[in-house]
Amino acid sequence: MVLLHVLFEHAAGYALFAVKEVEEIGMLLPQVEESVLSIGKFNSMVSLAAFFPFKSAQAALENINAISEGVVHADLKLFLETNLPVSGKKKAVLGVSDAKIGATLQEELSFSIQTGGVVAEISRGIRLHFHSLVKGLTGQAASKAQLGLGHSYSRAKVKFNVNRVDNMIIQSIALLDQLDKDINTFSMRVREWYGYHFPELIKIVSDNSMYCRLAQLIGNRKELSEENLESLEEVVMDGAKAQAILDASRSSMGMDISPIDLINIERFSNRVVSLAAYRLELQEYLRSKMSQVAPNLAALIGEVVGARLISHAGSLTNLAKYPASTVQILGAEKALFRALKTRGNTPKYGLIFHSTFIGRAAAKNKGRISRYLANKCTIASRIDCFSEVPTSVFGDKLRAQVEERLSFYETGDVPRKNVDVMKEAVKEASDVAAEIKRKLEKKEKKRKKREKKLQELEENGEANGTAEVENGDADVTVVKKKKKQAAEEAPAEENGAEDTPAKKKKKRKAEEAEEAAPTDNGAEETDTPAKKKKKRKSETVAAEVEETPETPVTEKKKKKKKESAD
Repeated sequence: MVLLHVLFEHAAGYALFAVKEVEEIGMLLPQVEESVLSIGKFNSMVSLAAFFPFKSAQAALENINAISEGVVHADLKLFLETNLPVSGKKKAVLGVSDAKIGATLQEELSFSIQTGGVVAEISRGIRLHFHSLVKGLTGQAASKAQLGLGHSYSRAKVKFNVNRVDNMIIQSIALLDQLDKDINTFSMRVREWYGYHFPELIKIVSDNSMYCRLAQLIGNRKELSEENLESLEEVVMDGAKAQAILDASRSSMGMDISPIDLINIERFSNRVVSLAAYRLELQEYLRSKMSQVAPNLAALIGEVVGARLISHAGSLTNLAKYPASTVQILGAEKALFRALKTRGNTPKYGLIFHSTFIGRAAAKNKGRISRYLANKCTIASRIDCFSEVPTSVFGDKLRAQVEERLSFYETGDVPRKNVDVMKEAVKEASDVAAEIKRKLEKKEKKRKKREKKLQELEENGEANGTAEVENGDADVTVVKKKKKQAAEEAPAEENGAEDTPAKKKKKRKAEEAEEAAPTDNGAEETDTPAKKKKKRKSETVAAEVEETPETPVTEKKKKKKKESAD
């Protein structure tokens, strides 16, 4: 009977392997290590007892998360209860590679668990030949499952927030330091180059950026006049200094310069001025980034010094892990190890020396205030690293504490207790966090409302489009009908227009016949052949006239003629 079963967790699913000749394997461990590499030898010792494939990638992720946390998932519990033999005098032993999940299985399912030793070697062999031991699973499919699960597991574990990236701060502060060096080097080059032509300007203007702007503005000193005084004042921001530059240009000892050299100097100074302007923009970007990532540290020690601490530590998380003693001498490692080697005095401060607090403290209190400041920096970095809603409330309170401690060293005023200050800070921070959350929820509601309106407008637009198409078809049919009717009525109107002169003639003849028919005596005249013809014509005309409808105008005319005849 097989007494040892080994549980193997794979990205494709759970597998339970039955191990044969367990006693011999336990006695001959070196031979086991050699036989693991050969699939033939390993297959004679280990056989697949059961396999439970994961239904989806989500199920695989849930199971691996449970295993990494040492929790028995429902799928694993069901798999083991179904496939692990329990009956018999001797209970089956379950080999598990991870001791943490083994202890949990022993508590929940009351299995006898074995970890390490021979189980580790067998697990190594199973990992190596897994796709050969499970039927229907290829090596390519197994590696794809491992890669997909690895990516999803990493995504779930590393909660990535774009607004809390400290890498941007590290790169920004490094670029800021490099720009400072480059601007100083280039400014010295402009001073040296333009100094051949106008050497007196170096003594009047000490600022590098301002000197480059003046070199760009003045150009040839001989062309400088009273008209340029206002533009000089705009650059220098001092009327006396602008007048001094004008006077110096008139009595300068510099050499003459060719137009080509002057063009090159102006172009180079323009580049230096643009670099100085970009440096200011970069500093503003760093300030905004620090307010998002580490607002408390920035409020306590300043944006630039805080960014240098994060950069030197490698990340905000690393800085939060450091103790206060390490933060105090961060950046002075060489001095520290030199002091330890020579058994001299260790440094009191590192990067935090650039803070204003240490510069304001007396010489005897510099070490004390640096220790206190490092302690507060550690607290601020931990709050920034692990708080959900970033606020600068704690940083402001910690800064006030450092100010109080500095005044205590100078005047002896007793500062407030840390407990009281932190209680105030917690209360204010909770209020600020609630306000920020409320604003975020309001923004989210507005965004959803806007999206809903846009969706409704799109739906209405589609409905209107279909209605317009239908109306358009109806309009087309109406227009077609009207055209058809017009086409039918047109020939009838033309015929009516053609018949009007003939009708008039017929009406005249009928009227003449009616006038000739009645006599004054009331007796009928004798019928001559000529009269008979006239009668026949008049009868036919009368018949035609009766068929054609008479207008009211013709009837009136007839009445008038009858009355005149009577």
